[in-house]
Amino acid sequence: MNPKQENEFFRLMARYSPVIMLMPASALAGYAIGYGLDYLFSTAFLRFVFLILGVVSGIVQLIRILGRDT
Repeated sequence: MNPKQENEFFRLMARYSPVIMLMPASALAGYAIGYGLDYLFSTAFLRFVFLILGVVSGIVQLIRILGRDT
């Protein structure tokens, strides 16, 4: 691998490495918000609603990031 290809590899890794943690972080944030609201309002369904919203927001962000590069 020549130095130019190696630099390109590291540049692409720096650009796309946050994408790896995007989906788990979005799902975890949605679940945490839902869990807190369930605790606050004494319900049992908001954690699943916000988990789904977190997953959907992660997918939307993933599409935005990958669509920006094309």
